[in-house]
Amino acid sequence: TMTDLRSLEQTLSDNLPWNKARIKFVARFLLALFSQRTVNLARLAPAFSGSASEAANYKRLQRFLHHFALPYAQVAHFVVRMLGAPGPYLLALDRTNWKIGAVDVNILLLSLVWRDIGFPLIWFVLPHAGNSDTRERITLLTIFIDLFGVPDIQCLLGDREFVGKAWFAFLKTKRIPFQMRLKKDTQVKNGRGQFVPAWRLFTTTRINQVRVIAEARRMWGLELYLSGCQLKHGEWLLLVSAQYSDDPATQYAQRWGIETLFGALKTRGFNLEDTRLTDEARLSRLLALLALAFTWAFLVGHWQATVKELKLKK
Repeated sequence: TMTDLRSLEQTLSDNLPWNKARIKFVARFLLALFSQRTVNLARLAPAFSGSASEAANYKRLQRFLHHFALPYAQVAHFVVRMLGAPGPYLLALDRTNWKIGAVDVNILLLSLVWRDIGFPLIWFVLPHAGNSDTRERITLLTIFIDLFGVPDIQCLLGDREFVGKAWFAFLKTKRIPFQMRLKKDTQVKNGRGQFVPAWRLFTTTRINQVRVIAEARRMWGLELYLSGCQLKHGEWLLLVSAQYSDDPATQYAQRWGIETLFGALKTRGFNLEDTRLTDEARLSRLLALLALAFTWAFLVGHWQATVKELKLKK
């Protein structure tokens, strides 16, 4: 509706230093996205408000994603400001990937976890398939530090992909608190000074009862703190941190916020896989628009829930 459009335009205008034409375009893009629940441009074009034809709208959408120089720092600040989340921030790092034909689309994303949900702050569309490398992770974190500073990092969370000697050394040097999940066969010094697979330190723990080792243990030439237990299905939950924590598992559990985010960006929300874009720069611009859309959708949903309580599904 026109009321929604004006309200969205006003919010964008108040929080982003963009000209009027750009604000209008982005607001219309977001409303089309909400109504169609897909990033597919052919489906968005008919829903684009205004007097232009469907073909003209499709061309405008294409042009925007091809040429618009998106100031990503402004988008990150917009997300944080709109949420009103107080620092220091809980951050989660993760990767999502899918195929478009024979092309791998691979995105490394740093999110702010707030109210159990991840919100996109900084991302890279990786130029390769498979895991991210240390250099890419360090660059991503460095961008966050440049924008917000190390004191604004409460803790960085990541799964078993985000481990490694050089990576942990960088986090320790920068004094960035982290809680990462460890592969069970990672070699760690036990209490007698012998190297053993990490899971062996937790064989005496009960199922699902996390044991926290009070003293730092040597791993990859670094002094790190370990905690863990065996899970119900025989898998191991092993966590590693640069500093001692009383309840590392509860902190790590909040990493699920980024999985919630990926679900909302993909099949449970905006259907990101519907895009035919494979160019890194264009995909990155699309993600910036999704960051704005997701934040706005959350705020409106949160406001609606305060007006009329939502019935939660099982």
